[in-house]
Amino acid sequence: MAKFQRKGKGAAPEISTASLPDIIFILLFFFMVSTVMRETTTKVSQHLPGATEVKKLERKSLVSYIYIGQPKRAFQGMYGTEPRIQLNDAFARVDDIRDYITSEREKRDENERPLMTTSLKVDENTRMGVVTDVKQELRKANALKINYSTRKVETIN
Repeated sequence: MAKFQRKGKGAAPEISTASLPDIIFILLFFFMVSTVMRETTTKVSQHLPGATEVKKLERKSLVSYIYIGQPKRAFQGMYGTEPRIQLNDAFARVDDIRDYITSEREKRDENERPLMTTSLKVDENTRMGVVTDVKQELRKANALKINYSTRKVETIN
């Protein structure tokens, strides 16, 4: 029989770093593609009221937002300090809501239109008169699915 000789314990081979730049670029590309940028810039103050029973919206792509609140400091010189309505990136009047809802419906596929939700992001210091006017316009536009955005508040028992 032949005798086999054992070699001494060899050092572990070094890890190749040749593919490291490829991996980094793949990760960079993935995060660039999958990241969603903020669609609108809020021009009104948004300190949402607190609520204990909060439910998340399932399909945020079907939600149209209406912001109501006092204009931020940069816009108070031009628009004053009274609560204002913001649709997309511009201040609007109550009369503009119907056109806004119609344009939001037109952007959606026909089978998704009944699932559309209008979310009101109302500052907690805003009076209900403005909110009531907005809700009346939403009724006229046949946008009956309304959501009130809030922040979750923990209750202490």
